[in-house]
Amino acid sequence: MLRGRIRRGRGSSYVATDDDPLDAAQERRVRAVLALGGVPQADLPDGVQQVRLRLLERAASGREAPRDVSAWAAVVASNLAMDWHRAKRRQERLGERLAALRPAEAAPSGEETSLLSLAVARGLDELPDAQRQVVVLRFYADLPVRSIAEQLGVPEGTVKSRLHTAVRALRTRLHEDEVV
Repeated sequence: MLRGRIRRGRGSSYVATDDDPLDAAQERRVRAVLALGGVPQADLPDGVQQVRLRLLERAASGREAPRDVSAWAAVVASNLAMDWHRAKRRQERLGERLAALRPAEAAPSGEETSLLSLAVARGLDELPDAQRQVVVLRFYADLPVRSIAEQLGVPEGTVKSRLHTAVRALRTRLHEDEVV
């Protein structure tokens, strides 16, 4: 299956682990692919961890390890870089859509935006898990109701109902806090 590797720990000494599927050279290659793919330096460690996780999941599911772990890891890293860009574009589109809904003369200051963001985050924290999940998938991940229903394995009507209840609760919370 997967051989144990030696990797550099946080300190200057080497730490032996039996669970690390990437050796130092493979990790450097993954970092390089992610960086060349446009992933910011701060997100590179997360990308490397995602590659490790996918390789470990592959082994845990009983599938055979890839013949060339280095090449497989590079392909996965490349896919992660594309996913990062898609998520960034999705977030930008969401920001543009939200900005288009707001009247131009009522543009909030940075402080007002921060207060609104905090109030929404608190409101999301208070929602039941099922409602929070559909709000995040719909408005933050920008998924259509049909896709959310398919991913969660529930009817579209259930997704719509949860969205309606959650948005109403968030709206009430924002009015109670006098944020809006």
